[in-house]
Amino acid sequence: MQFTITHPMHTHPYNPELVSGAGIGTVAAAAEAAGIHGFGFTDHPAPSQRWLEAGGHDSVDPFVALGFAAATTTTLRLIPNIVVLPYRNPFVVAKSGATLDLLSGGRFTLAVGVGYLKREFAALGVSYDERAELFEESLQVIRAIWTGDDISFEGKHFSARGITAHPRPVSTPHPPIWIGGNTTTARQRVAQYGDGWCPFPAPPQLAQTAGTASITSVEELSAAIDDLRRRCDAAGRDWSAIDITFANFEGGSITDDDFNADAYLHGLDKLAKLGVTWVSVHLPGDSMAHALDTLERFRTLVVDAA
Repeated sequence: MQFTITHPMHTHPYNPELVSGAGIGTVAAAAEAAGIHGFGFTDHPAPSQRWLEAGGHDSVDPFVALGFAAATTTTLRLIPNIVVLPYRNPFVVAKSGATLDLLSGGRFTLAVGVGYLKREFAALGVSYDERAELFEESLQVIRAIWTGDDISFEGKHFSARGITAHPRPVSTPHPPIWIGGNTTTARQRVAQYGDGWCPFPAPPQLAQTAGTASITSVEELSAAIDDLRRRCDAAGRDWSAIDITFANFEGGSITDDDFNADAYLHGLDKLAKLGVTWVSVHLPGDSMAHALDTLERFRTLVVDAA
């Protein structure tokens, strides 16, 4: 099992000591030292004030911030959580991802989602209603430009002729592409285009807000993974090569005094048997000291005991 964290910008306003070049580098290096395998940032280039006041959070640009994380680490995988793909031209995403993969020595994973914030789409001049079409065309463009030269593409939203974009990523055949979302549509996209699936725990109210399906238990996750396997089989894909990331329901939060390490480890075993390969770990964002203490506690109670 591998572990990943999202940089702890969970609130609006955020704690400024965590959101600087030095702060990002410090958290990334501490995560690597604690046995964490992946590190990422969320993607909200134009959130609305209304969303922020309703519990949303601020963000930095994930590609730029991951460059800072790459510079202070050597093994940590760079996994945004997640890039809202329809917000950007796919040739620009491909260039950013290829550059980050090259400069980090092949440590980049492109985790992407469709997005759900209508006001953010409007601010960026992107059609909310066409986001699914944009998403699928973008996936096709990115894979093509990462693996070939003299690329031509003719779609509804993107048209290009004879494009060659070097330097290429150093990962072969290209950086892994993980696809977020809890729906059957998301799993079908994984079977067609992806190297990983990124569902997340979502009670009904959160699922409705995020425009996705509810997942509230290991049993529901298991049924969804079975569905993904059937779709991979139908597409001629080896489902055992697909990464799956999720959270651990058991043991409580590592930040709580009553965290139960034995229960947490038991939960990891259950997830691994289902086919989960990565588990997301929550870090507190109230202070640098608390974040670093939590990483060290996770190393002692979980990583060293696993």
